[in-house]
Amino acid sequence: MTLFEKIAARDIPATIIAEGEEWIAFRDIAPQAPIHFLVVPKKCIPRLNEATPAQASLLGTLLEAAAATARQEGLGESGYRVVINNGVDGGETVPHLHIHVLGKRQMQWPPG
Repeated sequence: MTLFEKIAARDIPATIIAEGEEWIAFRDIAPQAPIHFLVVPKKCIPRLNEATPAQASLLGTLLEAAAATARQEGLGESGYRVVINNGVDGGETVPHLHIHVLGKRQMQWPPG
């Protein structure tokens, strides 16, 4: 099981802020912004590059969950950044697809 599957199964503690049937959202343990949470599918997809057409609906659900949780966290008006890392060069550290949502600070471009 991946770290995120263990969090979804409640085998590892996390600050869970929202949850749906297929996904879970929790605070990042090393936040890069005043608000930084992850939206993760409960069933592991190793990375975006390995998602299949059959998982397109789940990918859409994850993005909608990210937006709804961002609104819940008060980010809807001021804005937020959504990031999906893919592979080593993309900054991926956990081989389980996840969406970072960061807010409550000005984001820079390019991100670095």
